[in-house]
Amino acid sequence: MDDCSSSCEEKLNASLGSIDFSTFVISLGTSALYHLGANVPEAPGATTVNLPMARNIIDIIVMLKEKTAGNLTDDEVRLLEALLFDLRLKYVETCGKSSASSPETSTSQEPNKEQ
Repeated sequence: MDDCSSSCEEKLNASLGSIDFSTFVISLGTSALYHLGANVPEAPGATTVNLPMARNIIDIIVMLKEKTAGNLTDDEVRLLEALLFDLRLKYVETCGKSSASSPETSTSQEPNKEQ
């Protein structure tokens, strides 16, 4: 049974590749985009927009940027800045769409921006 376990683990590691900081941040960004309704097929009655969850993930990425300042490569810094810019823009666009469709439920706030 150990041979099967180690074989399965090797196959899993080979298919996933290595996980590094950039891969982790992109994964968080993908989760935020999902909660903002990006790349989700339009289906009647299927609502996937979850602004509080998207905002939470954006705030986590901001926290990671602040806590890792000075320890990142130039590419990682550019990735974080570009990702945060894109996510914040999509968040504002999504807030505008949701408030246009239901003005009484537009109590969401913009994600934290660093000072």
